[in-house]
Amino acid sequence: MEQLVFDDFLKVDMRVGRILSAEPLPKARIPAYKLTIDFGELGVRKSSARVTNLYAAAELPGRQVIAVVNFPPKRIAGFLSEVLVLGLDGEGGGVLLAPEREVALGQRVY
Repeated sequence: MEQLVFDDFLKVDMRVGRILSAEPLPKARIPAYKLTIDFGELGVRKSSARVTNLYAAAELPGRQVIAVVNFPPKRIAGFLSEVLVLGLDGEGGGVLLAPEREVALGQRVY
């Protein structure tokens, strides 16, 4: 595995956001949701997330998540994903990464 220096890590801007809405992304080859996420002072951003196996769309609004906010936007199944929501490959599907307690929206991961 390639080793990074700390300055490389600091280039990746990971922030805490709150999911405002989640709905199916119908054109996705692998089932996914379109998420609208509030990052506080950074504003509201959109993302796609392949977490349909473990989460119903109705249970996602209100959850805090961690996302990379400084990657360029990427078009996925006709949808412009502006941030990369982080997760783990868990048993049964994608598991969202989240703070273990409530924190301020937009707070940076360090």
